[in-house]
Amino acid sequence: MYLPNHFKENDKKEIEKLIKQFPLATLICYLDGNFIANHIPIIHHKNNEYIGHIARANYLHETFPNGTNAIAIFRAEDSYISPNWYPTKPETHRHVPTWNYQVVHLHGHLSFYKSKKDKLSTVGKLTKTYELAFSGKKAWKMSDAPKDFMEQMLENIVAFKLKVERISAKSKISQNREKVDYESVQSVMKDLDKTSLYNSMKRSV
Repeated sequence: MYLPNHFKENDKKEIEKLIKQFPLATLICYLDGNFIANHIPIIHHKNNEYIGHIARANYLHETFPNGTNAIAIFRAEDSYISPNWYPTKPETHRHVPTWNYQVVHLHGHLSFYKSKKDKLSTVGKLTKTYELAFSGKKAWKMSDAPKDFMEQMLENIVAFKLKVERISAKSKISQNREKVDYESVQSVMKDLDKTSLYNSMKRSV
């Protein structure tokens, strides 16, 4: 990823927030000159480990029975940025459109797990995290479904773990602009309900 120093995201809390808020990652592996991409929710487990699961019918676990190197890309909120939003534009008109966004790349080793214990642990953590976030006290629990049904659902998935060796993150949120332009773009993000970008820009001021 092209990563100028002024756009490099070093705040660990911001990186963790982006992954948690936008968990649907693009998981990319490489085999014989071809890239294999899947879109899968991934969640932090512990230390440098992230977990998720795929359908057993997804050939990824058969393609890499001993695991493989992989990249998980998390793309947060983004927005077109118009030169008209820069108060300094009338001074020189030396402004062009751009795009603001935040992304996180996790580089590491991907391993697959097929035991009932691993699958229960993975599904349980994903379910608990996002059911509580979206449903609160009415959160769905695995025990709400018939036992035989859940057994079949678990049989149809394969758990995985991504052991992260390197993280690269980018917050391109107008840091290279004059303060008055930065604040103007931040205000427009709020008006456009780009809440994540607005909050990240507010954090950076």
